[in-house]
Formats: sequence, C-alpha cells, structure tokens
Amino acid sequence: MKPIRLMAGFFTVGIWTLLSRVMGFVRDILIAAYLGTGPVAEAFLVAFSLPNLFRRFFAEGAFNMAFVPMFSKKVQAEDDAHRFAQDAFVGLGGILTVFTVIGVIFMPALVTMMASGFLGTERFDLAVYYGRIAFPYILFISLTALLSGVLNATGRFTAAAAAPILLNIIFVIALVGVGLTCECTDAAGQTKIGQALAIAVPIAGIAQLIVVWVAAKKAGYTLRIGMPRMTPELKRLAIIAAPAALAGGVVQINLLVGRQVASFFDGAVAWLNYADRLYQLPLGVVGIAIGVVLLPDLSRRLRAGDEAGGRDAFNRASEISLALTIPASVALMVIPVPLVSVLFERGAFTSDDTAATAIAVAIYGLGLPAFVLQKTLQPLFFAREDTKRPFYYALMAMVLNAALAVGLSPVIGFAAAAIGTSLTGWAMVVLLVNGAKSMGEAAKFDARFKKRLGRIIVAAIAMGIILLIAATTMQPFFGIATVRYVALLALIIIGVVSYFGIGHMIGAFKLSEFRRNLRR
Repeated sequence: MKPIRLMAGFFTVGIWTLLSRVMGFVRDILIAAYLGTGPVAEAFLVAFSLPNLFRRFFAEGAFNMAFVPMFSKKVQAEDDAHRFAQDAFVGLGGILTVFTVIGVIFMPALVTMMASGFLGTERFDLAVYYGRIAFPYILFISLTALLSGVLNATGRFTAAAAAPILLNIIFVIALVGVGLTCECTDAAGQTKIGQALAIAVPIAGIAQLIVVWVAAKKAGYTLRIGMPRMTPELKRLAIIAAPAALAGGVVQINLLVGRQVASFFDGAVAWLNYADRLYQLPLGVVGIAIGVVLLPDLSRRLRAGDEAGGRDAFNRASEISLALTIPASVALMVIPVPLVSVLFERGAFTSDDTAATAIAVAIYGLGLPAFVLQKTLQPLFFAREDTKRPFYYALMAMVLNAALAVGLSPVIGFAAAAIGTSLTGWAMVVLLVNGAKSMGEAAKFDARFKKRLGRIIVAAIAMGIILLIAATTMQPFFGIATVRYVALLALIIIGVVSYFGIGHMIGAFKLSEFRRNLRR
C-alpha cells in the first residue's frame, strides 16, 4: 500500500467513523434528555459497557492484533488465507458462545466487578437485568470484528467502518419509539426506556455482523458456522494472542478501576460516559482509522522487507494523527462547558451535570494525543508479532492508573478516574516509544515529523487562545435555547478556520495534502 493509498484508506475509515460518532452523539443526546444521570441511565451504561469491555479483550484487543498480521501475510503469500480465516471464525465463535452463556448466568458478579458502588441500590438490580439482555452482543460484535479484520487486511475498509452506524441508528429508533409511547418522566417510563435500549444492543450486533459478513462474502471470504478444530496455525495464533489478550485485559482493568471509583459518586458513571463520548469523537475518527489501516499495511511491508516504506507509513500516520487531534485536545480543554451544555443540557440533564461532565472532558482532552499516538505506535509491535512487550507496558500502566484513580479519589472525587486515564495514556506512549528504539530506523520519527510537530503545537495553541476569547465574548448566547446551537457552530468554525489557516501559514501542514487525500 503506497503512502497516498494508506492515507486514502485512513480517510475512508475516518469519514465513516465520523458519521458513526455523529449518530452516537444523537443517541447520547437523547439518552441524556430522557434519562439524565439518574439510576436507569447509570444502570444501562454499566450493562452496555460489559459486553464492550470483553469485546475489546477478546476481539479488537487480543484476537485481531494477532490475527490481522498473520492473515495479511497469508494473503500476501497466497497461502490459503480463506481456510485460516474460516478456522479462526469458528474457533472464536465457539469460545464466545460458551462465554456468553457464562456471562448471562453470572451477571450479578460481573456488575459487582464493574460497579460495586451500586450494591444495595436500585442501580444494581437494573444493571443486572439490562446486562443479561445486552450481553449476547459480545458474540455478534466480536465475530464482526474478525470479519472486519479480514476486510481491512485485503484493503476493503468501507463496510467495516460503516457497520457501527447501525448500532446508533437502532438505538435512536428504540429511544424515539418508546419515548413517543410512554410517559418518560416517571420511574416506570425511564425503566421501560432502559429495557428498550438493552434489547436494541444484541439486535444491533446481529445487524452489524450481517453487513460485514455479506461484504466478506463479496470479497471471496465466505465464512460459515461449524465445529471448532485446533490446527497448528490456530495454536500459533493463540500463542501470539495470549500476551495481547493479557495486555487488552490490563487496559480493561484500567477502565474497571475508573468505573469502580465513579460508582461510589452518584451520577459520576454517567458524567464520565458523556465526557468519554466527546473525546472519543476525534479518537475514533483519527486514532481508530489510523490503527485499522496502518497495522495490515505495516505487516505487508515488513514481510516484503520494505523497512523504508514502513518508516514512511508510520511517520505519515503519526503526523496526520497529531495534526488532527492536538487541536481537538486544545479545544476540549479550552471550551468544555459550551460543548457539554449545548450537546447534552436539556430534559433530565441539568446545569450541575454540565459542570461535572465538563471537568472530565477537559481532563480527557489532556490525554487525547496520547491515546491517538498509542494507535500508531502499537502496530509497530503487532506487525512484528511482538505482543509481549505491549503487555508488560500495559501492566505498568495499570499499576499507575490504579494508584492515581484510587489514591486521588478521596481528595478530588470522581475526577480522579479521568486523571488516572489521561496520565496513564502518556505513560504508555513513553514506554512504547522507548521500546520501539530496538526496532531500528523503521520505528524512528523522521526529520519531517519532528519539524512539523512543533509547528502543529504552535498552531493549536494559537487556536486555543482565539477560541477562549471567542467563547468569552459569546458567553451570553449559550444560555439562549434558540441561539446556542448556532453559537456553538460559530465557535467550532472559528476554531477550524484559525487552526488550519495558521497551520498552513507556518508550515505545520499543507491544505492541499488534506484535499488530495479526501478526494481519493
């Protein structure tokens, strides 16, 4: 994959991910309006996070990071890649079918593991009820992730990137449908909305699986249900995946620590969730897109012995990632209150909720560039089938995160969870950069990256100052219901124009590069 094609793949995934995140905002705006940060909202958010937690552990974290490099090499060598994908599909499906049944049976223990602060409250019973309905999602979405890996490794990004939109569309339909048929301000109505959302989760998983299965079939990879069998290749896959699974498990433990801390503060689980949605927009659009495209590309280049091409791909991916996320990070830190108030403050979501959520948004903004850099640094290891060192780094980060989140929570409350997440993100970057030094020239930042990085930071700081002045001037407009949306849009336009204008003038990037890749 040439650098231009690499960037074209990045923009394909990024644009579809952006559309999915926009629909996700519509979903979360409706959830905030109907449920606010009350017990039903917190119970559903914990229930929904359970299959997502294990999905990242089994599929996106461990399995795919080991599967994609192996599959890419088989595609490159024309070494019966279809049979390998079929065996992996059946094996993963068998494991997750058993795990799903176990999870549904032991849901009270899983909820306790996720949010022990719920014990003895109505939130616990609701979370167990919703969790049992939603948990089968892990089976469908994990198989979707594997099929997405097959598509991405063969240079087909559209279907896999577009499929998540279905989740948000189905959620919105469920919310609007129930909202129009019941009185949603009382406890019974809110419980009914929570139930509808829980039912929508596995339905969305099935819909996403169908989309990518059809796309894979059209690409020549018709994967079918069958009896799992252990082959030598699957044994090798398991050996490579095991450290990645442990690393993925460590990352999820970090999230568990944050949830546990938040569960002891009423409303904090929801505050952190809504803040997470805001910083996940740029992280999803840029970081996930880069990770999806870069890993199979690096795997092919390393197999072909193209170290120079691998270095260029790594540097250009890191460069464009930071060019898009550093200004987003500054914006999240400078104008969190206008963002949260306009997007979420309505119905059951109050001004107090806005203030608390804005604190978390600003803290997550500090860690955003680190989260994105991890997406470009980790493929350097996974493309070489090195999953052990990322596990050791994640283990060290886990200890740091637990110390910060638990240790600071008695002093600063729920914000300790966000601080632990952001600082741990930067610690992981330091460890990954240091570990990559042993990989030679292919893993080093080149002169162009270093030159442009400083200018990107200058342009982003200048944009932040302009945004701060503009937000202060426009403050009265954010309190007017009919005007605040236009005011926020104007603020965003000011930020975008000032950043890209300044960045182009000082040589942080060339606007023609963005235009060319978008056209492709």
